[in-house]
Amino acid sequence: MTVAAAASAFSALGFFNSGGVGRIQSKKLSPRISARFSIKPSNFSGKNARVQFRTSASGGIQSYDSENEAEPRTYAWPDKKRPRICILGGGFGGLYTALRLESLVWPDGKKPQVVLVDQCEHFVFKPMLYELLSGEVDPWEIAPRFTDLLANTGVQFFKDRVKCFCPSDALGMNPPTVSGAGGTVHLESGLLIEYDWLVLALGAQAKLESVPGAAEYALPFSTLEDARMVDEKLRALERQNFGKDSQIRVAVVGCGYSGVELAATVSERLQDKGIVEAINVQNTVLSNAPVGNREAAVKVLSSRKVKLLLGYFVRCIREVDKSGIHDKETAKSHRNLILELQPAERGVQSQMLEADLVLWTVGTKSLLPLLEPSDKPHEIPLNARGQAETDETLRVKGYPRIFAVGDSSAFRDSSGKLLPASAQVAFQQADFAGWNLWAAINDRPLLPFRFQNLGEMMTLGRYDGAISPSFIEGLTLEGPIGHTARKLAYLIRLPTDEHRVKVGFSWLAKTAVESVAFLQDNLTKVVSGS
Repeated sequence: MTVAAAASAFSALGFFNSGGVGRIQSKKLSPRISARFSIKPSNFSGKNARVQFRTSASGGIQSYDSENEAEPRTYAWPDKKRPRICILGGGFGGLYTALRLESLVWPDGKKPQVVLVDQCEHFVFKPMLYELLSGEVDPWEIAPRFTDLLANTGVQFFKDRVKCFCPSDALGMNPPTVSGAGGTVHLESGLLIEYDWLVLALGAQAKLESVPGAAEYALPFSTLEDARMVDEKLRALERQNFGKDSQIRVAVVGCGYSGVELAATVSERLQDKGIVEAINVQNTVLSNAPVGNREAAVKVLSSRKVKLLLGYFVRCIREVDKSGIHDKETAKSHRNLILELQPAERGVQSQMLEADLVLWTVGTKSLLPLLEPSDKPHEIPLNARGQAETDETLRVKGYPRIFAVGDSSAFRDSSGKLLPASAQVAFQQADFAGWNLWAAINDRPLLPFRFQNLGEMMTLGRYDGAISPSFIEGLTLEGPIGHTARKLAYLIRLPTDEHRVKVGFSWLAKTAVESVAFLQDNLTKVVSGS
């Protein structure tokens, strides 16, 4: 098999890396909690708003309390007879579930009406956010608008924030009929959406609260806005240091996939103008990755002089005190931040690390609504990470009308191990969730979800990457070959055929331009040498 053929085969199977999700620490919740829904301000809640819904035994709304809230109004579904599906979150889990539903063949009168809700107007292909920093891709290629992706479908998109949802299908209650409502979703705009079926795909956000100073001074890297902010900060530092002898110092916290990819990309961008230091609590990078990927990463990071601080965790981040510096120019060029590093093992001294920019890649928290204890019995099973516990068909336990996928789902494999919160898992779950919704609506047996690990891959810069397919033990494609295979894999996994074609032509044109420029440079060197 040729390299090109192998790369195409790997891309067709659709690899996704582990997404750089670190260990999540949160207050433990009981597996099943008697609670009332109470949403506190977060990425999916309104500013200065607090919404409470109490439910009766049949799931109906008993009382509503809100501050600074628009007058509630109910969304009018176009067809009163066809099933109604509401999908919360437009990441890999939510968007791909909607597209899967659209692709299935439905009996007459059974094709569901689908509403997709997300707080952003763009779908983000998160595994390729690093290419925005290197300039390898344009924003439209990896962050198309939902309205463009769904233009030729029957899916209705709402750009809004989720306040809460009130299910009425809990086991032990009076279950709804096939045409009966499964519950209600309340949005920040005041819109109430009554649904028959609900899909929880709200994803997760960076968790910075556990380390003092992280929320104030560190930048996460998990959304399009995060990538833009990091790029703007790097540009500002590059302008500030232009023509100076001082180097830009960047600290990357975490050496999982996200941290390694970020460190490799930033170090390549800064070259000899900057120093990148990567901090990890474990004594190695990519501890859970295939050996081939780990070795490829260490080799690239070493070649770019990335300093690895292994066996340390960040105790706090604070701003440098410049009160004693009277010269404004000196104060301006002085390091802005200090990281206090605590060793994970005894016998090792603490360290103080200065940095101009801190990038945070460890820890995430679920965006599912928070629950508070109450005397009103309404149980949603959450794990310690705030994810909904699901059965083998991806339905939330005790709620046959609610499915959970991606970061919102606490799905366990046959050995009881929780699946990683990765793009690969979310993509596969979306396929099963779409099919099981079809089966449930048509009174067919639901399929148990079985995750297939197809392999792991990562970017290490504009011309470097690594891919380790799971079906060929010991094989790792790295360097330009791994980089090309990864791009082909992600091209295949873009949401729609139309977007795939546009991006494919764009990447092909860029490759042609780069090849011509490379040839011209070589010819110039040859002529100059002669």
